[in-house]
Amino acid sequence: MEEGVVFGPHLRTLRQAASMTLKQVADRAGLAVSTISKIENDRMSPTYDVLLKLARGLEVDLVTLMAGPARAASEGPAGRMDVTRASERRAYPTGTYVYEPFAMRLTNRLMDPTFVRVTARSIDEFPDLVRHPGEECVYILSGSVELHLEFYAPIRLEAGDSVYFDGRMGHAYISLSAVDAELLNICAGFREQDLHQLTNGALGRPQVRKAVERAEPDA
Repeated sequence: MEEGVVFGPHLRTLRQAASMTLKQVADRAGLAVSTISKIENDRMSPTYDVLLKLARGLEVDLVTLMAGPARAASEGPAGRMDVTRASERRAYPTGTYVYEPFAMRLTNRLMDPTFVRVTARSIDEFPDLVRHPGEECVYILSGSVELHLEFYAPIRLEAGDSVYFDGRMGHAYISLSAVDAELLNICAGFREQDLHQLTNGALGRPQVRKAVERAEPDA
């Protein structure tokens, strides 16, 4: 694993490379200018949902936001593959978690798989519960965690346990073990542009989209 990435200056570099002001990014991301300023000056660590909003504000995907322009782009829709060596993972501390994403050389993915170390020990360490589009599946690799969900009582999860839920529901993990718990976190959400990219545009064509919609069972 590589040393932790200092995200604040990295975010500022991306914003300046896009010739965007703090206010422009804030307006597009739905965040306060002061929030982005604090993140850029390393006075605040972004949560996962804030990272998603920043990506939207900068009009980039999450991979580009976290890896930056130095990544090797691999956007071909067929035969895509990426190996992440343990020594290549980059750590992104957020104050409550340390994220180490996989497959950072691939863009327009349908999943965001991440190795996560849970450093939080109290739900009070989260200013808000985390929310993001799509669905989330987590497998506990080591240690034990308590999962706090918006509509459920806290759930204790041990190594070997897993959980799957709607990412739009507020959620947060805290470590219960003496050492930081480690998780495999997979977030997935299907977006039209993703299907268009990964199927050579086939599912992006209106007539194909309509055929797929007709074939889907009624909710």
